[in-house]
Amino acid sequence: MEVDAGDDGRIRTGTLATATAHAFTAVVGAGILALPWSVAQLGWILGPSVLVFFAFVTYYSAILLCDCYRTPDPVNGRRNHTYIAAVRALLGPRNELFCAVMQYAILWGTMIGYTVTTAISIGAVKRTTCFHARGHEAKCGVSGNLYMVIYGGMQIVLSQFPNLEKLAFLSVVAAVTSLAYSSIALCLSIAKLSSNHEFKGGIMAAMADNNIPQATSTKIWHSFQALGNIAFAYTFSMLLLEIQDTLKSHPPENKVMKRVTLYAIGGTALFYISVGCIGYAAFGNDVPGNVLAGFYQPFWLVDIANLSVIVHLIAAYQVFSQPIFAIHEKLLASKWPTSSFTRIYTIRLPLTHKGIFSFTLSKLFLRTLFVVFTTTVAMMLPFFNAILAFLGAISFWPLTVYFPLRMYTMQTKIKRGSYQWMGFQGLSLVCLIVSLISGIGSVAGMLVSLKKAKLFHIDL
Repeated sequence: MEVDAGDDGRIRTGTLATATAHAFTAVVGAGILALPWSVAQLGWILGPSVLVFFAFVTYYSAILLCDCYRTPDPVNGRRNHTYIAAVRALLGPRNELFCAVMQYAILWGTMIGYTVTTAISIGAVKRTTCFHARGHEAKCGVSGNLYMVIYGGMQIVLSQFPNLEKLAFLSVVAAVTSLAYSSIALCLSIAKLSSNHEFKGGIMAAMADNNIPQATSTKIWHSFQALGNIAFAYTFSMLLLEIQDTLKSHPPENKVMKRVTLYAIGGTALFYISVGCIGYAAFGNDVPGNVLAGFYQPFWLVDIANLSVIVHLIAAYQVFSQPIFAIHEKLLASKWPTSSFTRIYTIRLPLTHKGIFSFTLSKLFLRTLFVVFTTTVAMMLPFFNAILAFLGAISFWPLTVYFPLRMYTMQTKIKRGSYQWMGFQGLSLVCLIVSLISGIGSVAGMLVSLKKAKLFHIDL
């Protein structure tokens, strides 16, 4: 394999293909299965329009961010290995602190959310199999805590991979499985739509039952949540520069990363629009929050889809965790470079090609401790997906729009008051409003979840 030592002495092996796999894994998540519900809350006019609009916004801001990997020159400048480093170099330490809080909150929150979602998906497989064997009236309850523990144990093992660059095969697995369950959801929705012989849904937002108290306010909160779900569905800015840092220097990283962004956002948009709109057309306003939950037959195909979700979340977890591991280990290594805790040890392993496993005590213990803590929080707060929706809402504007636009403005010295500068301000203002609105909707959803939730208990 061709390698590139780079101008900083670090060997990089990343290519267009591996970076695209990482990007697909970061963008596409199980949230795609909630898009038909999101479109239903907005209706046939706003739903598809918002899906297209935020695909464009995310793509545009991402290609600007690609030019901030090196500063002051986007091709030959000094590398910014992380998103936070780029913010520090271009915007200063105050913005760096705010960015760090937002970035690592959403990365860690996603890890917790993936733990909860995996348990729910395993429960869905068990429930579908149980219904098939005993009938739909059977009681098929299962416990989610055991599955979270098993999931956490798997992540402890996977967390020992040294960095994001060495996880390319996991990203490929995650990308393939995400395409699998998305395709199954799409095909099942097409089959249901064909059997209905009509397009369901309304032109405007989903209508709530006027006989239900506070139906209008519920409809508003759901619309706000749906807007946030769609806006946050495309973003991978919090990982973009970390992915770009895995690429070889030739051809220039920013040019390769712009192609990666086009493939990832373009491909994702096609799937999102297809699944969101066809799922809504098939179910109408009765579409479930997870479109797969609307299908029980053929049970084997639904099980394959849910198993694909599980495999995807197992692999994708590490893409979000590695940047968190890297920043802490870099700080430890800089503080105690000669400590036995940060020293590299090697063990010869039998029956392997290279026969050597390298590790540090800091990676072995701290990564394990972090995964255990994350799993415990997921078990303690099984309603965390509602909290994750809030984190996604409040982080969308700063991470996906504000920082990329402002850093690019500083990098290219765009004049204040110019047409491009005013366009940036207008786009940033629109996305800030979306973040605020979706944040309000997420808080409303979180309060509903808190009323029903029990600590260390998840209903599957």
